[in-house]
Amino acid sequence: MTNNLVPLPPTGPELTCKGWHQEAALRCLLNNLHPEVAEDRDNLIVYGGNGQAARNHKALNDIIESLKNLEDNQTLLVQSGKPVAIMPSHKDGPRVLIANSNLVPEWAHWEHFNKLKDEGLMMYGQMTAGSWIYIGSQGILQGTYETFMAAAEKHYGEGSNLKGKLVLTAGVGGMGGAQPLAVKMAGGVCLCCDTTQWRIQKRLDTKYVDVLANDFDEAIEMALTAKKNGEAKSIAVVGNAADFFNYVLGKDIIPDLVTDQTSAHDPLNGYVPHGFEEEDLDKLKKENPSLYMEKSYITMAVHVQAMLDFQKRGSYVFDYGNNLRAGAQKAGVENAFDFPGFVPAYIRPLFCQGSGPFRWVALSGDPEDIRVTDEALKEAFPDNKKLINWLDKAAEMVSFQGLPSRICWLKYGEREKAGLIFNKLVRDGKVKAPIVIGRDHLDCGSVASPNRETESMKDGTDAVSDWPILNFAINTMNGASWTSFHHGGGVGMGFSQHAGMVICADGTTEMDERLSRVLNSDPGMGIVRHADAGYDIALEETKRTNIKFPSL
Repeated sequence: MTNNLVPLPPTGPELTCKGWHQEAALRCLLNNLHPEVAEDRDNLIVYGGNGQAARNHKALNDIIESLKNLEDNQTLLVQSGKPVAIMPSHKDGPRVLIANSNLVPEWAHWEHFNKLKDEGLMMYGQMTAGSWIYIGSQGILQGTYETFMAAAEKHYGEGSNLKGKLVLTAGVGGMGGAQPLAVKMAGGVCLCCDTTQWRIQKRLDTKYVDVLANDFDEAIEMALTAKKNGEAKSIAVVGNAADFFNYVLGKDIIPDLVTDQTSAHDPLNGYVPHGFEEEDLDKLKKENPSLYMEKSYITMAVHVQAMLDFQKRGSYVFDYGNNLRAGAQKAGVENAFDFPGFVPAYIRPLFCQGSGPFRWVALSGDPEDIRVTDEALKEAFPDNKKLINWLDKAAEMVSFQGLPSRICWLKYGEREKAGLIFNKLVRDGKVKAPIVIGRDHLDCGSVASPNRETESMKDGTDAVSDWPILNFAINTMNGASWTSFHHGGGVGMGFSQHAGMVICADGTTEMDERLSRVLNSDPGMGIVRHADAGYDIALEETKRTNIKFPSL
């Protein structure tokens, strides 16, 4: 398929659909497939190995036509990237309901999913790929920055950053590509590798990576020089993580932090086994996918063993949510979980406060609208120094991909306040078109993922997925513009279930009430979920916020 089969998202103040909520869904869907955003536009792959926006080109065209003709009292139903029905509903309900990649638990594994996918019956939606609110590497950037800053404070003292520290990692795809810039923003040196040069080049083009080294030795030398000089810098090199990590280990170099964001969640279409030429891998994948997956797991074992060895030598090591440890354990590394995941290590206290990723997109296509929203938030939260620092850094260092957008972490109460501010900016003509508000499925109350967001829950409820279902239900009930429920995002088939929501601030006074409902209930689910698990911070938040918690 050629790129010209996928149109660019419309921009400006004129509608191409029958209402702004339909228009928002259309523009965000096509933004996911924008050439600056999607990892493999021809195959409708947005990010995360095989995460798609639509099942195939026919389904994409059918979705586009459905959205253009959708009335304000109708709802489009999308099943694994294919539009299956337009149902009568009501104007305050979602215009689109999406279910992606969901399988009954006994069948929830890659082998069964891939069989259905090969038959054209399913699609892997990842998290924001199939729910149409991916914004490029910026989408995970602040969360990544907050993680590295939390690690710095935990390991090096309150108020510390990563200046003079070396971070070793791998994977610079659509999600992992946020790591080099996040480390640089935190003042550190990022030394990273990826198996494909074109992915690194994409991060160079968008200023997420500073320099591409010619070989392992040059990359290491550059990183050590930058560390010695206290310089914030990111260096990438082409190579397999298992090989590169062991090469660094063999040089007796002990990074300060070690992590990884390769596509280990998908052993067939994401992770790359080591020891093969590219053409041999392509042949193996087509002719013997089971053997390819076996080789992936073996490589994960080598990869994780190197990380464990770094940990023994004094590095702080953490899993960055791609299920790498489970893959290594499958291949025989019994102690793969000896290093923690990033959520229990650094992020859970934020989740307990209803804090998480809050993103917005300027449907006008004009970067000036994002500047206006940035300034409005700084004015609204003058005492939130972390937020102001982040917005200033983002304005200076982040290149937009596709439609201009921004990400920041806001907690319960702050999200509602921001949403109402944005709606007033639209109403008063301060921005040129409506603003879309969404988030990653990685949030405080929208995901069950025992090897990532819900790892090591205090009460042992890591695998309980009632919570994301309730999150999906309440956001649908409260009037989000579109909602989604997915399986397998981030960590692969059988390992997660999660919900997404997006809401359009169209400037009408009627939207104020919907924005308040959705932007309170959504993070409120995070507080309730963690309060129910017995976290003191969350229990205190229920009192502070007056969330009614009958079992308290």
